[in-house]
Amino acid sequence: MKNRHLLTVAAALCASTLGLAACGGGSGETAADGPVSLDYTWWGSQDRADRMTKAIAAFEASHPDIDINPNFSDFEGYWQKRATEAAGGGLPDVMQFDLSYLRQYAERGALLDIAELGDAVDTSTIEETLLPSGQIDGATYGVPISTNALGHFYNPAILEQAGVAAPTGDMTWDEYDAWIREVTEKSPEGVFGSGDYTSTFWLFDMYLRQQGKQAVTEDGEIGFTKAELKEWWESPADLRQDGSLISAERTTQLDPKSPFGANETASEFSWDNFLAGYLTDTGAEKLEIVAPPTDTGDRGLFLKASMLYAIGANTENPEAAAEFVDFMVNDPEVGAIFGTSRGIPASETQREGATFEGADAQIVAYEESIADELGESPAPLPIGFGTLESNFKRLASDVNYGRYTVDEAVDQWFAEAESALQQ
Repeated sequence: MKNRHLLTVAAALCASTLGLAACGGGSGETAADGPVSLDYTWWGSQDRADRMTKAIAAFEASHPDIDINPNFSDFEGYWQKRATEAAGGGLPDVMQFDLSYLRQYAERGALLDIAELGDAVDTSTIEETLLPSGQIDGATYGVPISTNALGHFYNPAILEQAGVAAPTGDMTWDEYDAWIREVTEKSPEGVFGSGDYTSTFWLFDMYLRQQGKQAVTEDGEIGFTKAELKEWWESPADLRQDGSLISAERTTQLDPKSPFGANETASEFSWDNFLAGYLTDTGAEKLEIVAPPTDTGDRGLFLKASMLYAIGANTENPEAAAEFVDFMVNDPEVGAIFGTSRGIPASETQREGATFEGADAQIVAYEESIADELGESPAPLPIGFGTLESNFKRLASDVNYGRYTVDEAVDQWFAEAESALQQ
């Protein structure tokens, strides 16, 4: 995908009366026929919960016959609970969903095909190239809420104190490693250039894209070799050995804050919509974002559906659930409430409703700066991708703790990946 642009779908999706009935409602049945209660759940920080409370209140004010029962948790706890609910057939009516898990739940019949509800959710406001993120075999199981891109965050106040120049968007990986060492050497004790950036699976995918590959192919196969993973995990070995990276032990102690959020590292790679949370955690007046390093000139960057909305297949109120999803995706007031805290709104109407100032304007400017270098957005990931991602982070941490050598961690990850993708 080149150049971020707005495309309008010529006509909304259509569905027959039979299709509506199959979803649990008849052709004359609407959410307004009587009071309806919907269970809605999401993951995120307290900041997201506060914003969500305002958005839900706005929906309930305009839909007095629909009551929302909200619930949220941290990311890991969220998916543990969804797995338990899915096993018992009791998923919530509406859920915030991640691209890593969409196929896993959809192909097991746990999610509703939203296309069967016709135009209940208006997707004509979302750019066409992003819609496949929620589609599998012609069915729509997720509606993109927002987009984000990977970025290289740095704290200018720490760099000023250390007397080190800011990183640029055209650094190579070796130049970045040298920069990390310089920041650590010149900073006060307890402040480092970075943590071990090789523990993030999506960053590794970006690195592979810079080489013309992908971590997982469209066929759901692993797209790299053991040698390539070993090279990636070994790339900061010298930084580990000389103490230039913040330790795994200290990183664990700081959780749930990241080392960057705790002002103990000068830089960190993450999705650009993390800026608002980073500003809150650090208390910094200003943080900056530049493009990550590359050795090839290819950024390997892409816009990802930062999250999607999905509806549980067993909901008793599919039309009401669709009304809620449509409001949360398209309403301008919701766009104003969230800004870019969940990524840049995917819906044109929400972007029009948002006033991008401060951190929001900074994220928009960053995505505009990389717009001409973006590749294709990823489609729903294979069943087991979430396991691949979490195991990647765990084993990279084990390398830093000294529990595994890089070779042992690589062998272990591939063995676990094979098992996860066969589920």
